[in-house]
Amino acid sequence: MNYSAVLQFFFSKDKAMSEMSNSNFSKTTSIQQAIASCCGAIITSLFVTPLDVVKTRLQAQSNPFPKGKCFVYSSGLMDHICVCESGDSKGWYKKNEHFKGTLDAFVKIIKVEGIKSLWSGFPPTLIMALPTTVIYFTCYDQLSEALKSRLGKDNDHIPIVAGSLSRFGSVTVMSPLELIRTRMQYRKLSYKQLHMCISSKVARDGWLSLWRGWSSTVLRDVPFSAMYWYNYERFKKMMCKNLGAHEPTFFIAFTSGAASGSIAAVITLPFDVVKTHRQTELWESETLKIPQSASTWAVMRKIVTKNGIAGLFAGIGPRLFKVAPACAIMISTYEYGKSFFSHLNEKSNQHP
Repeated sequence: MNYSAVLQFFFSKDKAMSEMSNSNFSKTTSIQQAIASCCGAIITSLFVTPLDVVKTRLQAQSNPFPKGKCFVYSSGLMDHICVCESGDSKGWYKKNEHFKGTLDAFVKIIKVEGIKSLWSGFPPTLIMALPTTVIYFTCYDQLSEALKSRLGKDNDHIPIVAGSLSRFGSVTVMSPLELIRTRMQYRKLSYKQLHMCISSKVARDGWLSLWRGWSSTVLRDVPFSAMYWYNYERFKKMMCKNLGAHEPTFFIAFTSGAASGSIAAVITLPFDVVKTHRQTELWESETLKIPQSASTWAVMRKIVTKNGIAGLFAGIGPRLFKVAPACAIMISTYEYGKSFFSHLNEKSNQHP
């Protein structure tokens, strides 16, 4: 009997188990993933919100917002509907400076109103964006790990399935809360009044009325998420291989995030245009009593009838200008946070 071969076999098995144990121990927990996504969400919002504040101010300059008019405001993580208040309101979107362009707007806002004005409307939207991002990214990682254990870590379908399900879940959970936030912002309701308002709405239209606009959001966000994660994982793997990196660096994550976000943004642009029309239409039907289209598809037909197919691809420049940096900043800070916790867990494992 070859004892050396038997000993070698058991030694190799023991070593493999030890490496597996260390690898599992150094993996990030769901709480650590939530903290990393939370930090990424805050940093992304801080960088991207000024771009959308300037865009909104330029829009308001060319087409003043009357009372009840709706516009979409983005923190870089999610879109929020803002409903304009009365004409004498001191709303941040109603300031009277005249801007010649984007750079001029940045300079004048900082000079006249102070640098803090570039983050106007930031706190209320961040309250919504943080839980959405935490649910989305944590669920994606947890689902990915579960699917890898069943299907194998190199299965190309894992990012598509995990990305779609995690986005579907986060949109479904947060959709009623965003509707409540918008109603509070417009009507200035107390919590007691808000409870009465929601109760009467549910009694009149049923529980599903709390998910108004959900279908148009899912129609854009789920395909976007599926394409984004599929391309991100592929780009990340390809760049790690080409650069000889064992794990994604900040640069690899940043570049992969920007590229995959741009691709997904271009392909899903028609759904983004429809979602924006649908959401603003839903609220203007309530505030300005403007009749709304029957469905998401009716909105799409209306856009095509009015502006042709090109109407579904309107605003491709501004969307890329917003989505590419937002995706790049969010994923790179998230990966950096996970890497930090992973190394922390590894050290804890080595020095108990």
